[in-house]
Amino acid sequence: MPVPALGALAPDFELTTDDRETFRLSRHRGRPVVLYFYPQDDTEGCTLENIEFTDLMPDFKELKTVVVGISPDSVDQHCSFRDKYNLGVPLASDPDHGVIDAYGLWQLKKLWGVEYMGVKRATVVVDADGRVAGVIHATRIKGHAAKVLEAVRAIAT
Repeated sequence: MPVPALGALAPDFELTTDDRETFRLSRHRGRPVVLYFYPQDDTEGCTLENIEFTDLMPDFKELKTVVVGISPDSVDQHCSFRDKYNLGVPLASDPDHGVIDAYGLWQLKKLWGVEYMGVKRATVVVDADGRVAGVIHATRIKGHAAKVLEAVRAIAT
């Protein structure tokens, strides 16, 4: 599936988070939502990304924005990862990668000459009306969360 186009209705979904609650995108209409997709808990890049989003949570909350990280890891893995790094962002589990695929981010990747299917690191910003307001590919992990915050500021004004 391709990444949803700007202005398109964001695909609705329901996933279990690290607090063992259900996150449903459509329940958050009326507020911006940040969906950041990452490959795997407790790896160097994903840890850095999750810490940066955690550090910026007060800014996102000031903008009344919901933020959730999504990866194929299990809820139990998310809980361990959250506790190890004192993360403050809900982490949603998508082990069958159905949501990741619906957002066009389950893609063919290549590492050291080996091709495999995996998560393409990116963030989708959904506006208060439930429409895709931005897709930010993480070309560099460091500073990615700050770029996302700026994108939210642009639609929150």
